Amino acid sequence: MAAPMRLPLLPLSKNWLKLSGLQRAIHSEAVTQEAAYPPVIPSYTAKSKSAKKLRETVYHDRVRNATSVSEKLELLTKVQRKKYVVYPQTSALNADRWYQHFTKTVFLKGLPEKFSSPCDQSVLSKIKSIVVNGILQERFYVKKKSPFLQREQEHFVRPFMTNLVLGATSALGAENPQLSLSRVDFDPQVNFYWMRGETTVPRGHRRGRIDPIRFQIDDQPHSQIRIPQQLEEFCPLESHASDNVPVITLGPDRLPLFTRQYDNRIFTGSKVMDPCCYGHTQFHITGGRFKRSEFKQANAEDQIEVHLRANAISSLFAWTGAQAMFQGFWSKEDVTRPFVSQAVITDGQHFSFFCYQLNTLALTVETDKNNPRKNICWGTESMCLYEELRDGELVGVNENVLTLLINFLLNRSNTQ
Repeated sequence: MAAPMRLPLLPLSKNWLKLSGLQRAIHSEAVTQEAAYPPVIPSYTAKSKSAKKLRETVYHDRVRNATSVSEKLELLTKVQRKKYVVYPQTSALNADRWYQHFTKTVFLKGLPEKFSSPCDQSVLSKIKSIVVNGILQERFYVKKKSPFLQREQEHFVRPFMTNLVLGATSALGAENPQLSLSRVDFDPQVNFYWMRGETTVPRGHRRGRIDPIRFQIDDQPHSQIRIPQQLEEFCPLESHASDNVPVITLGPDRLPLFTRQYDNRIFTGSKVMDPCCYGHTQFHITGGRFKRSEFKQANAEDQIEVHLRANAISSLFAWTGAQAMFQGFWSKEDVTRPFVSQAVITDGQHFSFFCYQLNTLALTVETDKNNPRKNICWGTESMCLYEELRDGELVGVNENVLTLLINFLLNRSNTQ
């Protein structure tokens, strides 16, 4: 008797489905079937990565949907964590490279070509008389007592710069109509808060978490000029993308910088609704501890220009960054146009000129991944205004310094 033959069921089932056409019907029903339940959303308060991503998404949507700039700034500065306080006038060695890394700034020696043109002789003689009379007023005519230790800048340089700024802006108002509409602030508060890089929380109840590195600049220049229209850009947004920004792999505490926890501040020196909301020129006076003779005695003459560059990069980045955020831009919504400002740093006898163009605010780790833009700073080395004061006369007045000062003040927006 022959053994019964057992046929495989799988090939028959496949052939039978193909012949019957049921396979096509089954797949079509699965595609067209609608979900019976809503998508699973992670817990808002959990410690998982998906919950953290949800919280970040909700927070970013709140910032984007803010109805006013004040509300947006309040949301961006609401969370208070420890942050590194960046001092523009620092005594740290080689601080300019660190500040370039913190702000993603490329430094270029020299100034843009628009400042190389000579100025009118009548305007030059007018500004020269203002400068000479201001120096003689403070150094020769007025009999002042010897200043206290490290107070010489406040004793002589500060009143001279006050007279210079007021006199030059009023004298050049006919040449530059924007100066007649400008606002001049003395001893303004300029603050900026931003995030750059990541770190691991070393201790506390948040130990082990990955946090962005937070920075804060609290600056107070001698004076600043604000105008109602934005200055013309020096170069396109994505220019100098091939230039290298110094990369510092060490922590900011090695500079050294120190962490503090207080209110996060973003401020240009005026209110949000002020019509003169764009920066023109800042004037800075070097600190009382900044003495060129001491640098020369310590064989550290190169650190003179390093300190001036660090002051210009940090101060102008804070000022232009605050202007951009007052216009509604932030790291997730980067600037669509450059923001330009200028700075003059002096000790009363030596002058340095700097220009800054803010091209990006996307400095966080997430937004900086595919961002070719870089902020740019142009600057000159120190230029001596005069050699000495002899018998009530200034000897060796450098007219190149006066020409650059005039060209800075005559810079205007392209709408004029």
